[in-house]
This record gives sequence, structure tokens and C-alpha cells, in this order.
Amino acid sequence: MNGRRHTHSVGHSHGKEIDYHQNPFIVIWEVTRACELKCVHCRADAQFIPDPRELTYEEGLKLIDDIYAMDNPMLVFTGGDCMLREDLFELADYAIQKGMRVSMVPSATSNVTNEKMERAKEVGLSRWGFSLDAPRADIHDPFRGVAGSFDLTIEKINILNELQMPLQINTVISRYNYEHLEDMAKLVGELKAVMWYIFLLVPTGRGQIKDCITPLEHEKIFIWLYHLSKTAPFDIKTTAAQHYRRVVLQQKMREHKIEKGEIHYEDTITKDVASMIDGLKRAPKGVNDGNGFAFVSHIGDVMPSGLLPIIAGNVRETPLAKIYREAKVFKDLRQPDNYKGKCGVCEFRHICGGSRSRAYAVTGDYMESEPFCVYIPQVLRSKHQSNCFGDIQ
Repeated sequence: MNGRRHTHSVGHSHGKEIDYHQNPFIVIWEVTRACELKCVHCRADAQFIPDPRELTYEEGLKLIDDIYAMDNPMLVFTGGDCMLREDLFELADYAIQKGMRVSMVPSATSNVTNEKMERAKEVGLSRWGFSLDAPRADIHDPFRGVAGSFDLTIEKINILNELQMPLQINTVISRYNYEHLEDMAKLVGELKAVMWYIFLLVPTGRGQIKDCITPLEHEKIFIWLYHLSKTAPFDIKTTAAQHYRRVVLQQKMREHKIEKGEIHYEDTITKDVASMIDGLKRAPKGVNDGNGFAFVSHIGDVMPSGLLPIIAGNVRETPLAKIYREAKVFKDLRQPDNYKGKCGVCEFRHICGGSRSRAYAVTGDYMESEPFCVYIPQVLRSKHQSNCFGDIQ
């Protein structure tokens, strides 16, 4: 049914329900596009120096106020390299003093000093994310475009662990590291991460479709991740890999011999130990681009996500809440029943929905089917069977 609203008793604050038509679960703010790395997959095509058009400190405070007013969603500072934003910790402190849950994802460069990590802990940062894409320097460094990046990242992670700040490790899975994920998982555990955040490459920005793994390889990784999640000392979360939720649900249905109607959105979560450490709960239901998720660029442009570069408005001209609630692209993305192709008829569309970013990157239409999913929805299988029987008759 069109216009179906997804709510859940676990709210942003005070136990309120979340209505993704009204408020996002998470907002990503690209505080700067400046970065010293040259990652081959960079969706931002980052530059070495800050853009003079970046949101000012005063505009940043207003943005934080507007985000907080949307029922206090989770806030993540990203970039580029957010460490190149000089007022970063002042902005973080302002948000945390309001009672917001804030994390950041800086690049592991010389800009990440011991003093800055100590400052992050002092202001009350909930979690610190570092990108690590392989278990060895000879794989990670070419992917990030800078020699020595792997060793520097490990060094910074060790310091972070000494400070006892919760660590999230982000890994982009692509053709570069697909064969090394077993060793990567071991390293994530050894580095004492509370969360392994898996990104499946979307061919946008510098990312190329030739670097993406195949649909079947996606499926194999998801099944492997599900079984890993049962024993790993860290939680696993995915981005641009919404069909992992479908795989988790299918695995649980097989294990417990239950029907689809007997399992709920939150049941697709394997565990959430990380939130017990830093309070950053994962979404209790299917967040997708523009559906529980919003991205604000360094110059204030609002998009469904950083990987879906369709500008819906600018916070300098229009309040974030108005853009999120009323812009056509956001409203479209919150209607899984209107998705095209197999995604629109899939029985898992309200839990999964496919990556809208990847659909847009590959087809030019954000409502099209997830192009890297091997699953055939039940209704299409039934229709095919009916056609076959009709031919026999």
C-alpha cells in the first residue's frame, strides 16, 4: 500500500516513535571537502584545500539546531577529512552539550594528532571511525592513494584504544580487497573495534563500476557476514548494502522455521553490543537513502545521501526539515511500493529496498531496482511458474 509509514517504539529521544516521513534516524554533515588522501573510490572527489564556500561556524550552529529539532537524530561529521575543519571540536562540543549523539569519521593522516584525539574524548564524542580497507599495506595504501596510510591508521587506532574511546572501522568492499576479507575480519577484532562498518562500493565520484564486485559476490559476502556476526567480538553494519538485511532475515527464517509475517524490522539486527558501549544505537528498521537518512554537503546542499548526488535544496535557503519532509526526491524514496522492477514487488522491499544510490549510479533512476541483487521476489517466481504451467497445458 502506498504511503505506508514505518514507525517503531524505539525513538531518537524520550522513547518516541520514529516516523521517517518526518525525521531522519541519522544526518551526515560533510563539514569540509578538503582531504590529503587520494582514495580511488572517493564519492566527493575531495580536494587538498577547503572550499571557501563552506558553511561558516554560525551557519554550522544553526544547522545543528535544525538537526536537533528533528527529534534529535544521530549526527556524524565527515568529509573530505573533517580534521581539516578548524572549528570541528567547537561544533562537536555545541552539539554534545545539547544532548546529541555525535561521531566523526576523519581520515588517518598526520592531522589526527594525540591532542585532537584527547580533545575528542574530552568533549564527549560517542565514537570515532577510521577507514581501513585491507589487512595489509600493499592493498590498503594503493586504494587510499597515499603510501604509509595503512601504518599510520594502525598507529592512530592504537592511540585511540589507549584513550579507551569506542572505535568503528569502516571498510569499502571492492575488487581490490574481496579476496582478503577473512584476514580483514581478524584484524578488526584484534584492533578492538566495537563496530565493523561495511560499505559496498557505489560507482559514483571516483568510484568505477569495474571496481565493484558482482551481484553473486555480494550475496556470498552477506551470507558470510551473517555467520561472522554470530561469533565476532564486534557488531557489523552495512551501507549501500541494504540487501544484507534481506539475507539476515532469510537466514533467521531458515534457522527458526518462521514465516515472514512473524518477524519484524528489528529482528533483522543480529546484535547491538556497540550501543551498550557508546549509546549509538543502530536503526531499528530499514534506513535507506532519503528514508531515515539525510546528507548535508560542505556548502549546505541537502541530498538523500552522499552517494546519491541529487540536490534537494540548500540549508542556507530552506530549513533542513522542510527539505527532508517535502522535497520530491526524498518523498519518492520513502515509497518502496513505488520502486520499479523487482524491488517494487519484492516482499522484502520495506526492510531492504535495495541501494537507491547504486540504482541511480548504474541506471540514472533512483527508483529502479538494485542492480547488484540476485534475489528473485516470490511474486515473480510464482508468475514464472504459472506461465510455465500454462505453456504445458
